[in-house]
Amino acid sequence: MASRADKLGRMVSLVKLQLRLSEWQLAQLRQQERSLQDEQEWLVGALNDGKPPAGSSSESIARRLNRTSLGARAVKEQALRQLDQVRRESRRVKQLEEVAKAALADKLRDTEKRSLEELTGTSPAARAWTPRPASRNQT
Repeated sequence: MASRADKLGRMVSLVKLQLRLSEWQLAQLRQQERSLQDEQEWLVGALNDGKPPAGSSSESIARRLNRTSLGARAVKEQALRQLDQVRRESRRVKQLEEVAKAALADKLRDTEKRSLEELTGTSPAARAWTPRPASRNQT
């Protein structure tokens, strides 16, 4: 049977993986946010130039800018929620690491205690193997 410390160690590993995935998702959202901001800047520049690119009208650029702005706002809100999740998971990792560290310390103390008991012959298992002197009650 696996010890509590081993189980907690595995839990820490899994929560760390979840944290890494959340961080990756946040990075993807930030990249998407930057791309939308770049597109907004380009569209504003195209509108300000007065000469829209070939095949585009000012109205079509304005509609595209409006859609891009709405998309950027939605991505920004999603990125903020994801950032909150990353922070929560980070706190959870730290808490679990502390619990796992304490459990490992307990496990090591128990192992050392058993080893010392066996060496000194004070453990129940060691006493069972130690021959006892015969009783001196003779009548």
